[in-house]
Amino acid sequence: MNDIEIPQGKRTKFYRFFEILPAFLSYSALLLMVVLSIISPFWASVYLLTIVVTLLIKSIGIAYRTFGGYMKMKSAMKVDWSRRLYELSNPQEYKAGNKKDFHYHEHEKNIKLALDGKITINAGSIFNAIIIAAYNEPYEVIKPTIESILKTTFSKEKTFIVLAYEERGGEDIEKTAIRLQKEFKNKFYNFEIVKHPKSIPNEVVGKGGNITYAGKFLAEYCKNNNIKYSDVIVTTLDSDNKPDKNYFDVVTYEYIVRNDRKHFSYQPISLFLNNIWDVPAPMRVVATGNSFWNIVVSMRPHLIRNFASHSQSLDALAEMNFWSTRTIVEDGHQFWRSYFHFNGKYSVVPIMIPIYQDAVLSETLIKTLKAQFIQLRRWMYGASDVPYVAKNIFTKNRKVPFWDSLFKFIRLLEGHVSMVYQAPITAFGGWIPLLINASASRSLISHQLPNIISIIQQIATVGLFVAILISLKMLPPKPARYKKHRTLFMVLQWGLMPITAICYGSASAFYSQTRLALGKYLDKFDVTQKGTVEDIAKAKEERKNKKMKLK
Repeated sequence: MNDIEIPQGKRTKFYRFFEILPAFLSYSALLLMVVLSIISPFWASVYLLTIVVTLLIKSIGIAYRTFGGYMKMKSAMKVDWSRRLYELSNPQEYKAGNKKDFHYHEHEKNIKLALDGKITINAGSIFNAIIIAAYNEPYEVIKPTIESILKTTFSKEKTFIVLAYEERGGEDIEKTAIRLQKEFKNKFYNFEIVKHPKSIPNEVVGKGGNITYAGKFLAEYCKNNNIKYSDVIVTTLDSDNKPDKNYFDVVTYEYIVRNDRKHFSYQPISLFLNNIWDVPAPMRVVATGNSFWNIVVSMRPHLIRNFASHSQSLDALAEMNFWSTRTIVEDGHQFWRSYFHFNGKYSVVPIMIPIYQDAVLSETLIKTLKAQFIQLRRWMYGASDVPYVAKNIFTKNRKVPFWDSLFKFIRLLEGHVSMVYQAPITAFGGWIPLLINASASRSLISHQLPNIISIIQQIATVGLFVAILISLKMLPPKPARYKKHRTLFMVLQWGLMPITAICYGSASAFYSQTRLALGKYLDKFDVTQKGTVEDIAKAKEERKNKKMKLK
């Protein structure tokens, strides 16, 4: 078995170099604007325009793919996936449908493969095991997630729930887990609760240890009940996740049609829309922006990585010892872990079906603003994968294709570095030469730079209009507690995008990369509070009553 674990303790000089590299490049990109402004306002202007034009081109591409991805998602959600799954196992009963349906021609090809006996597994033998990770979330948050699984179209007789909760979550989460098991046990093939012990050696305090512990329990259960690992698709969900009704049918379909299925994982589109009406405007912008990005990457399979909820076969997971227990970003890291374990023969299949999640919401505005930053700094700590990937490709013992892994490494590094410098340089770069170099006022290009940047930014607003239109279409029904003017705020909120891009996107990436460079590793998964305003109020009231009883 390949050594795919993240090192612990003191790192080698080689590893430390690549831990420092993202922050070094990010700092350098920002400082270069200042240095060039001092030395040559002209070249500072060229540098800035290069960044801004590049960002404009990216913005156009993002707008295009957001629209295309949204249309594909809507089309996929309309398909009768239960019927398609049935036809795969009974191809002689296939009936031609509407050729305009999502992936209709691919389905026809798969039916022919099934008729020729080239699809080697039957849909009826597949189990979907769902590991729901919980820490200290209340009953009111977890129950709707389980109810949403009940509403999916995949057979509940082949659906296995594992509620994985943390011992460190305390007595309340254990009571909640037992309560939910009693309530839902008879509605699925099985419903098990698994308590992840605290203080297991060599584990960071994070989700990876919890779901890995539950995964090992699941594997042992399947072994004892003669269920083949290759017949089990494992999906991880956070406690607030709600899969679309078609999700497990689509995953099962995509799993069956790939004979080399162990070398794939399956990535839905994460949409942070469950409580979007309740959260403050800055959080709505961040949540919607993240939803758009997940739609965009679904249109670019070569860039897609595991994120949040995802699915993978139990035999692949068991073979590679499940998820990493040494990182707080176990989802994105799972891509690299799988890629290196399977010697580069691994891909992520985009599933054009959403799993709905909560945006960050806490008891007060200040707590919510802080919690949002904490969540994003955890995501941005994905920069810790840079040294991990470098260690596995810049070595004589490399077992993955060099050029493919090198290009993946460059995209990984560039993505983290650009997250730091693009927004602040675009927002303030046009004024830097004029502010710190008197001669810049005599340079035509430097003098006109703020106006040029403004014009480019106005052109980029075309993409913003696309974002606003799609965001309104994706909104869930407005809760009765809000009046019509709330919808207007859903449009006006986009004026906050430059602020959120800098204060959340850039700042959180800057923070995480700096911690990594200093060797002050983030080794604790800070759970962010979520839910609706009603959930938050109820949980707050319960805590108050509990304190009163203790007194």
